[in-house]
Amino acid sequence: MQIILLDKVVNLGTLGEVVKVKDGYARNFLIPSGRARRATTANKAEFEAKRVELEKTAAAKLAESQAQGAKLGGTTIKLTQKAGVDGRLFGSVTNHDISVELTKQGFAVAKSQIRMPVGPLKTTGDHSVSVALHTDVLVDITVTVYGETA
Repeated sequence: MQIILLDKVVNLGTLGEVVKVKDGYARNFLIPSGRARRATTANKAEFEAKRVELEKTAAAKLAESQAQGAKLGGTTIKLTQKAGVDGRLFGSVTNHDISVELTKQGFAVAKSQIRMPVGPLKTTGDHSVSVALHTDVLVDITVTVYGETA
């Protein structure tokens, strides 16, 4: 299916590109989330009429994400979980726990924006985690997990 991208999509294209994707990807994800429209002649003409407005909103989103990334960069989050004597956690620290703590500190971050390269944290200590605020803005933060004996 041919679609027009209304936003930058990772590994697919940028604003205004006409790309061919599988039908299910377009129908089930890109079109409902507002990232794309079918590439019909009417939609192409409508997009060209709104192109300047869409580029302004995309630039505003990027600038806002960069400003938030500058504030968030280098932040350290401290979490306490129940742990054994050897430093292994009885549970784990997930992206949900990190997003809740960031929200408490005043950063509006969804759990889907948190990238944990090795999965949930299962040991005490310092761990590096990335936060994807925008497709072009990736910020590293430090999560310090303290053990609490039961």
